[in-house]
Amino acid sequence: MTQWTVRRSTTGTRIASGALVAGGLALFAVPFGFTANVVQQLTSLCILVILAVMWNALAGYGGLVSVGQQAFIGFGAYGTVFLTQHGVAPYLAVVLAAPASAVLAALLAPLLLRLRGGQFAVGSWVVAETLALLVALDEDLGGGTGVSLRGLSFYAPTLRRAYTYWLTLGFLLLLLLLVALLLRHRTGAALQAIRDDEEAAASLGVRTGPLKFGLFVLAGFGCGAAGALILANTLFIQPQSIFGVQWTAYMIFMVLVGGLGTFEGPILGAVLFFLLQQQFAQYGAWYLIGLGVVAAGFALFLPRGLWSLPPGLRLLPVGYDLRRENRS
Repeated sequence: MTQWTVRRSTTGTRIASGALVAGGLALFAVPFGFTANVVQQLTSLCILVILAVMWNALAGYGGLVSVGQQAFIGFGAYGTVFLTQHGVAPYLAVVLAAPASAVLAALLAPLLLRLRGGQFAVGSWVVAETLALLVALDEDLGGGTGVSLRGLSFYAPTLRRAYTYWLTLGFLLLLLLLVALLLRHRTGAALQAIRDDEEAAASLGVRTGPLKFGLFVLAGFGCGAAGALILANTLFIQPQSIFGVQWTAYMIFMVLVGGLGTFEGPILGAVLFFLLQQQFAQYGAWYLIGLGVVAAGFALFLPRGLWSLPPGLRLLPVGYDLRRENRS
Protein backbone atom coordinates (compact mmCIF):
# COMPACT_ATOMS: atom_id res chain seq x y z
CA MET A 1 0.00 0.00 0.00
CA THR A 2 1.29 3.46 -0.92
CA GLN A 3 1.02 6.20 1.68
CA TRP A 4 1.93 9.86 1.27
CA THR A 5 3.44 11.75 4.19
CA VAL A 6 4.53 15.36 4.70
CA ARG A 7 7.91 15.77 6.36
CA ARG A 8 10.22 18.65 7.05
CA SER A 9 12.72 18.96 4.22
CA THR A 10 16.13 17.39 4.63
CA THR A 11 17.31 18.38 1.18
CA GLY A 12 20.70 19.99 1.50
CA THR A 13 23.54 18.79 3.67
CA ARG A 14 25.09 20.02 6.86
CA ILE A 15 28.24 20.64 4.89
CA ALA A 16 26.39 23.00 2.53
CA SER A 17 24.72 24.78 5.44
CA GLY A 18 28.04 25.10 7.24
CA ALA A 19 29.69 26.42 4.10
CA LEU A 20 27.01 29.10 3.73
CA VAL A 21 27.41 30.16 7.36
CA ALA A 22 31.19 30.25 7.01
CA GLY A 23 30.87 32.27 3.80
CA GLY A 24 28.60 34.77 5.53
CA LEU A 25 31.06 35.17 8.38
CA ALA A 26 33.97 35.51 5.93
CA LEU A 27 32.20 38.45 4.30
CA PHE A 28 32.78 40.43 7.49
CA ALA A 29 36.49 40.52 6.57
CA VAL A 30 35.87 42.29 3.24
CA PRO A 31 36.72 45.84 4.49
CA PHE A 32 40.18 44.64 5.51
CA GLY A 33 41.15 43.34 2.08
CA PHE A 34 39.29 45.41 -0.53
CA THR A 35 39.07 49.02 -1.64
CA ALA A 36 36.50 51.47 -0.30
CA ASN A 37 34.61 51.39 -3.61
CA VAL A 38 34.25 47.60 -3.44
CA VAL A 39 32.99 47.83 0.13
CA GLN A 40 30.39 50.42 -0.84
CA GLN A 41 29.25 48.37 -3.84
CA LEU A 42 28.91 45.24 -1.73
CA THR A 43 26.87 47.24 0.75
CA SER A 44 24.50 48.19 -2.08
CA LEU A 45 24.28 44.53 -3.12
CA CYS A 46 23.43 43.42 0.42
CA ILE A 47 20.68 46.05 0.58
CA LEU A 48 19.22 44.72 -2.68
CA VAL A 49 19.25 41.18 -1.28
CA ILE A 50 17.39 42.39 1.81
CA LEU A 51 14.71 44.02 -0.35
CA ALA A 52 14.35 40.96 -2.58
CA VAL A 53 14.09 38.58 0.38
CA MET A 54 11.47 40.74 2.08
CA TRP A 55 9.28 41.15 -1.00
CA ASN A 56 9.55 37.42 -1.69
CA ALA A 57 8.46 36.72 1.89
CA LEU A 58 5.35 38.82 1.32
CA ALA A 59 4.37 37.70 -2.18
CA GLY A 60 6.14 34.36 -2.56
CA TYR A 61 5.14 32.89 0.78
CA GLY A 62 2.12 34.89 1.90
CA GLY A 63 0.54 35.90 -1.40
CA LEU A 64 0.62 39.59 -0.39
CA VAL A 65 1.61 41.34 -3.62
CA SER A 66 2.61 44.80 -2.44
CA VAL A 67 3.60 47.71 -4.66
CA GLY A 68 4.08 50.01 -1.69
CA GLN A 69 7.00 48.60 0.30
CA GLN A 70 8.81 51.85 -0.50
CA ALA A 71 6.67 53.29 2.29
CA PHE A 72 8.82 51.44 4.81
CA ILE A 73 12.03 52.08 2.88
CA GLY A 74 11.38 55.82 3.05
CA PHE A 75 10.14 55.68 6.61
CA GLY A 76 13.30 53.85 7.71
CA ALA A 77 15.50 56.44 6.01
CA TYR A 78 13.67 59.50 7.30
CA GLY A 79 13.18 57.87 10.68
CA THR A 80 16.97 57.71 10.94
CA VAL A 81 17.22 61.42 10.12
CA PHE A 82 14.52 62.25 12.67
CA LEU A 83 16.27 60.31 15.42
CA THR A 84 19.66 61.90 14.72
CA GLN A 85 18.05 65.34 14.86
CA HIS A 86 16.91 64.47 18.39
CA GLY A 87 20.32 63.49 19.67
CA VAL A 88 20.52 59.77 18.82
CA ALA A 89 23.89 58.54 17.53
CA PRO A 90 23.74 57.91 13.73
CA TYR A 91 24.37 54.16 13.70
CA LEU A 92 22.09 53.60 16.67
CA ALA A 93 19.44 55.56 14.76
CA VAL A 94 19.92 53.23 11.77
CA VAL A 95 19.34 50.23 14.02
CA LEU A 96 16.29 51.77 15.72
CA ALA A 97 14.71 52.71 12.38
CA ALA A 98 14.04 49.03 11.63
CA PRO A 99 11.82 48.31 14.67
CA ALA A 100 10.20 51.73 14.19
CA SER A 101 9.23 50.63 10.67
CA ALA A 102 7.88 47.39 12.13
CA VAL A 103 5.68 49.45 14.46
CA LEU A 104 4.42 51.43 11.46
CA ALA A 105 3.62 48.16 9.69
CA ALA A 106 1.74 46.94 12.76
CA LEU A 107 -0.34 50.14 12.75
CA LEU A 108 -1.10 49.91 9.03
CA ALA A 109 -1.77 46.17 8.97
CA PRO A 110 -5.37 46.27 10.31
CA LEU A 111 -6.27 48.61 7.46
CA LEU A 112 -4.29 47.15 4.57
CA LEU A 113 -4.77 43.47 5.35
CA ARG A 114 -8.51 43.90 4.96
CA LEU A 115 -7.78 44.32 1.26
CA ARG A 116 -6.97 41.50 -1.13
CA GLY A 117 -5.34 41.11 -4.50
CA GLY A 118 -5.23 44.28 -6.55
CA GLN A 119 -6.90 46.28 -3.80
CA PHE A 120 -4.06 45.45 -1.40
CA ALA A 121 -1.47 46.37 -4.02
CA VAL A 122 -3.08 49.73 -4.74
CA GLY A 123 -3.71 50.41 -1.06
CA SER A 124 -0.06 49.86 -0.16
CA TRP A 125 1.00 52.20 -2.98
CA VAL A 126 -1.39 54.92 -1.74
CA VAL A 127 0.13 54.67 1.74
CA ALA A 128 3.62 55.13 0.28
CA GLU A 129 2.56 58.18 -1.71
CA THR A 130 0.85 59.69 1.34
CA LEU A 131 3.97 59.29 3.46
CA ALA A 132 6.08 60.84 0.70
CA LEU A 133 3.81 63.89 0.60
CA LEU A 134 3.87 64.29 4.38
CA VAL A 135 7.67 64.15 4.44
CA ALA A 136 7.96 66.61 1.53
CA LEU A 137 5.85 69.11 3.50
CA ASP A 138 8.04 68.84 6.59
CA GLU A 139 10.77 71.46 6.40
CA ASP A 140 12.55 70.01 9.45
CA LEU A 141 13.20 66.88 7.35
CA GLY A 142 14.47 68.87 4.38
CA GLY A 143 11.16 69.23 2.59
CA GLY A 144 11.16 68.30 -1.07
CA THR A 145 14.83 69.16 -1.56
CA GLY A 146 16.09 66.28 0.55
CA VAL A 147 18.31 65.90 3.57
CA SER A 148 21.70 64.43 4.44
CA LEU A 149 22.84 62.32 7.38
CA ARG A 150 25.33 64.79 8.76
CA GLY A 151 26.24 62.75 11.82
CA LEU A 152 28.24 60.28 9.75
CA SER A 153 30.47 63.03 8.35
CA PHE A 154 32.48 62.92 11.58
CA TYR A 155 33.72 59.42 10.70
CA ALA A 156 36.69 58.89 8.43
CA PRO A 157 35.32 57.78 4.99
CA THR A 158 37.02 54.38 5.09
CA LEU A 159 35.80 53.69 8.62
CA ARG A 160 32.29 54.88 7.80
CA ARG A 161 32.03 52.57 4.80
CA ALA A 162 33.27 49.64 6.86
CA TYR A 163 30.80 50.28 9.70
CA THR A 164 27.92 50.66 7.24
CA TYR A 165 28.91 47.46 5.44
CA TRP A 166 29.14 45.46 8.67
CA LEU A 167 25.78 46.74 9.86
CA THR A 168 24.18 45.93 6.48
CA LEU A 169 25.65 42.44 6.44
CA GLY A 170 24.45 41.88 10.01
CA PHE A 171 20.89 42.85 9.08
CA LEU A 172 21.02 40.64 5.99
CA LEU A 173 22.16 37.55 7.90
CA LEU A 174 19.55 38.19 10.61
CA LEU A 175 16.71 38.45 8.07
CA LEU A 176 17.87 35.39 6.15
CA LEU A 177 17.95 33.45 9.41
CA LEU A 178 14.45 34.61 10.34
CA VAL A 179 13.05 33.60 6.94
CA ALA A 180 14.81 30.22 7.08
CA LEU A 181 13.42 29.54 10.56
CA LEU A 182 9.97 30.61 9.37
CA LEU A 183 10.10 28.12 6.51
CA ARG A 184 11.38 25.35 8.77
CA HIS A 185 8.43 25.90 11.10
CA ARG A 186 4.90 24.83 10.27
CA THR A 187 4.03 28.53 10.12
CA GLY A 188 5.81 28.65 6.76
CA ALA A 189 3.60 25.89 5.38
CA ALA A 190 0.52 27.67 6.74
CA LEU A 191 1.53 30.92 5.02
CA GLN A 192 1.96 29.14 1.72
CA ALA A 193 -1.49 27.59 2.16
CA ILE A 194 -2.86 31.12 2.63
CA ARG A 195 -1.05 32.17 -0.55
CA ASP A 196 -2.61 29.34 -2.54
CA ASP A 197 -6.18 29.69 -1.19
CA GLU A 198 -6.87 31.79 1.88
CA GLU A 199 -10.46 30.65 2.34
CA ALA A 200 -9.51 26.98 2.06
CA ALA A 201 -6.66 27.49 4.53
CA ALA A 202 -9.03 29.18 7.00
CA SER A 203 -11.51 26.31 6.67
CA LEU A 204 -8.74 23.91 7.75
CA GLY A 205 -8.06 25.88 10.91
CA VAL A 206 -5.20 28.11 9.74
CA ARG A 207 -5.24 31.42 11.61
CA THR A 208 -4.89 33.57 8.53
CA GLY A 209 -5.15 36.98 10.20
CA PRO A 210 -2.31 36.69 12.75
CA LEU A 211 -0.02 34.96 10.24
CA LYS A 212 -0.47 37.65 7.61
CA PHE A 213 -0.03 40.31 10.28
CA GLY A 214 3.27 38.81 11.43
CA LEU A 215 4.58 38.48 7.88
CA PHE A 216 3.60 42.06 7.05
CA VAL A 217 5.39 43.35 10.16
CA LEU A 218 8.50 41.31 9.33
CA ALA A 219 8.58 42.79 5.81
CA GLY A 220 8.13 46.27 7.26
CA PHE A 221 11.05 45.66 9.61
CA GLY A 222 13.33 44.47 6.79
CA CYS A 223 12.39 47.21 4.33
CA GLY A 224 12.76 49.86 7.04
CA ALA A 225 16.24 48.55 7.78
CA ALA A 226 17.05 48.67 4.07
CA GLY A 227 15.92 52.31 3.85
CA ALA A 228 18.05 53.33 6.83
CA LEU A 229 21.04 51.51 5.34
CA ILE A 230 20.52 53.18 1.95
CA LEU A 231 20.79 56.53 3.72
CA ALA A 232 23.90 55.44 5.63
CA ASN A 233 25.47 54.25 2.38
CA THR A 234 24.63 57.32 0.24
CA LEU A 235 24.37 59.99 3.00
CA PHE A 236 21.63 61.88 1.13
CA ILE A 237 17.98 61.19 0.29
CA GLN A 238 15.01 62.96 -1.32
CA PRO A 239 11.33 62.08 -0.85
CA GLN A 240 10.69 61.44 -4.54
CA SER A 241 13.57 58.99 -4.77
CA ILE A 242 13.47 57.10 -1.46
CA PHE A 243 9.67 56.78 -1.65
CA GLY A 244 9.78 56.12 -5.40
CA VAL A 245 7.84 53.23 -6.93
CA GLN A 246 11.02 52.16 -8.72
CA TRP A 247 11.94 50.23 -5.56
CA THR A 248 8.92 48.02 -6.11
CA ALA A 249 9.95 47.52 -9.74
CA TYR A 250 13.41 46.46 -8.58
CA MET A 251 12.03 44.04 -6.00
CA ILE A 252 9.58 42.46 -8.43
CA PHE A 253 12.32 42.07 -11.04
CA MET A 254 14.76 40.42 -8.61
CA VAL A 255 12.19 37.99 -7.25
CA LEU A 256 10.62 37.04 -10.59
CA VAL A 257 13.97 36.50 -12.27
CA GLY A 258 15.49 34.63 -9.35
CA GLY A 259 12.51 32.53 -8.36
CA LEU A 260 9.28 33.51 -6.61
CA GLY A 261 8.56 31.45 -3.52
CA THR A 262 12.07 30.02 -3.18
CA PHE A 263 14.64 30.78 -0.51
CA GLU A 264 17.64 31.07 -2.82
CA GLY A 265 15.96 32.65 -5.86
CA PRO A 266 15.74 36.24 -4.56
CA ILE A 267 19.43 36.15 -3.67
CA LEU A 268 20.31 35.06 -7.21
CA GLY A 269 17.94 37.67 -8.65
CA ALA A 270 19.51 40.42 -6.55
CA VAL A 271 23.00 39.51 -7.76
CA LEU A 272 21.87 39.53 -11.41
CA PHE A 273 20.03 42.82 -10.97
CA PHE A 274 23.10 44.38 -9.33
CA LEU A 275 25.25 43.35 -12.30
CA LEU A 276 22.71 44.71 -14.78
CA GLN A 277 22.47 47.94 -12.82
CA GLN A 278 26.22 48.41 -13.01
CA GLN A 279 26.19 47.97 -16.79
CA PHE A 280 22.99 49.63 -17.98
CA ALA A 281 21.71 52.08 -15.34
CA GLN A 282 23.11 55.02 -17.34
CA TYR A 283 20.50 54.44 -20.04
CA GLY A 284 17.77 55.91 -17.82
CA ALA A 285 14.22 55.23 -18.96
CA TRP A 286 15.29 52.62 -21.49
CA TYR A 287 16.97 50.71 -18.69
CA LEU A 288 13.72 50.63 -16.69
CA ILE A 289 11.75 49.61 -19.79
CA GLY A 290 14.20 46.79 -20.36
CA LEU A 291 13.78 45.57 -16.79
CA GLY A 292 10.01 45.57 -17.24
CA VAL A 293 10.21 43.58 -20.47
CA VAL A 294 12.55 41.00 -18.93
CA ALA A 295 10.36 40.65 -15.82
CA ALA A 296 7.25 40.20 -17.98
CA GLY A 297 9.06 37.58 -20.04
CA PHE A 298 9.97 35.60 -16.94
CA ALA A 299 6.42 35.89 -15.60
CA LEU A 300 5.07 34.45 -18.86
CA PHE A 301 7.64 31.84 -19.84
CA LEU A 302 9.59 30.98 -16.69
CA PRO A 303 7.30 31.90 -13.79
CA ARG A 304 9.39 30.03 -11.21
CA GLY A 305 12.56 31.91 -12.15
CA LEU A 306 16.11 30.85 -12.83
CA TRP A 307 16.41 28.87 -9.62
CA SER A 308 13.84 26.38 -10.94
CA LEU A 309 16.08 25.35 -13.86
CA PRO A 310 18.16 22.88 -11.80
CA PRO A 311 15.27 20.67 -10.51
CA GLY A 312 15.12 20.14 -6.77
CA LEU A 313 18.26 22.15 -6.01
CA ARG A 314 18.32 23.65 -2.52
CA LEU A 315 21.18 25.19 -0.60
CA LEU A 316 19.38 24.97 2.73
CA PRO A 317 16.87 22.38 3.99
CA VAL A 318 13.87 24.70 4.27
CA GLY A 319 10.21 23.94 3.81
CA TYR A 320 8.42 20.63 3.64
CA ASP A 321 8.45 17.70 1.20
CA LEU A 322 5.70 15.29 0.15
CA ARG A 323 7.07 11.75 0.30
CA ARG A 324 5.68 8.44 -0.84
CA GLU A 325 6.11 5.44 1.40
CA ASN A 326 5.32 1.88 0.38
CA ARG A 327 3.88 -0.23 3.15
CA SER A 328 2.85 -3.82 2.86
